[in-house]
Amino acid sequence: MRRRFRRKPKKTSKIPQMRANERIFADPVILIDQNGNYVGETSLTEARAMAESAGLDLVEVSPKAQPPVCKILDYGKFQYTQQKQYRQSQAAQKTVSTKGVRIGLRTDTHDLDFKKRQTEKFLSKGNKVKVEIILRGREKSHQELAKKNITEFLEMLEIPFRIEEDLKKFPGGFNTIIAPE
Repeated sequence: MRRRFRRKPKKTSKIPQMRANERIFADPVILIDQNGNYVGETSLTEARAMAESAGLDLVEVSPKAQPPVCKILDYGKFQYTQQKQYRQSQAAQKTVSTKGVRIGLRTDTHDLDFKKRQTEKFLSKGNKVKVEIILRGREKSHQELAKKNITEFLEMLEIPFRIEEDLKKFPGGFNTIIAPE
């Protein structure tokens, strides 16, 4: 029995695809020529003929307008500039990640100092920090001590911050989320 070859689906970009040339069906269209001049409302056949005589494509730029707006331009170059703008806008977006710092009820002062420096480094880079205190076994009966430890840890921080989420209890202990100011 012969195996069938299945093609992988093409990756679709998030850039909206514009209709061009024969894919445009709306009949009166508002036309803008290759120089950016407003031509006016023309029939679809006239617009296609003008685009063909210029050696360019007729592209539906605004399909939801009544009548749709079409422009005479080089479709390949238009797609390239659209993709380039999309990539630049994606690169300009800054993603804020949440880093985590865990402390225990019996964490020593040196370790707390190290975690304080780590937290300050995360905050200075612009990341949010989730500070957790984990309670194990009989430590769970000393919840007020855990709250005290986490508030003391937050008071140790020298970089200004704001509390995004207040101190709240979860099954393993307590946590809070802080963000840089």
